[in-house]
Amino acid sequence: QVQFVESGGGLVQPGGSLRLSCAASGSFFWLWTVGWYRQAPGKLRELVAHINGGGSTDYAESVKGRFTISRDNTKNTAYLQMNSLKPEDTAVYYCTRLGFDYWGQGTQVTVSS
Repeated sequence: QVQFVESGGGLVQPGGSLRLSCAASGSFFWLWTVGWYRQAPGKLRELVAHINGGGSTDYAESVKGRFTISRDNTKNTAYLQMNSLKPEDTAVYYCTRLGFDYWGQGTQVTVSS
C-alpha cells in the first residue's frame, strides 16, 4: 500500500524559507515521478513541482526560481525547498506519485507578517 506523510510546514514571514519533506512507503520509489501539489482555500489543487526517477524536474511558473524539488531514494523521501515565500504561497501542500490517486494529510504553509 502506498502512503505519503508530509511534514515541515509552518508559519513564516514573507521572504522566509521552509523545507517540506515527503516520506513515502511502497516499492520502487526510485522509479516514481513524485509531485508536490498545493491547495489554497477556495481554490483547486495545483501541481507546484515534480521530479522523475532520473532527477529531471519541472515547476509551475509561479514558483520557478524560488522552489526546488529534490529526492533521496535511499530514504524514500522527496523534498521541497521553498525560498522567498510570498503570502500567495499560503496553502496546504501535498505530495504524491503522479498519475496515482494517493494523498496524505498534507502540511500547512502560512506566509504572513
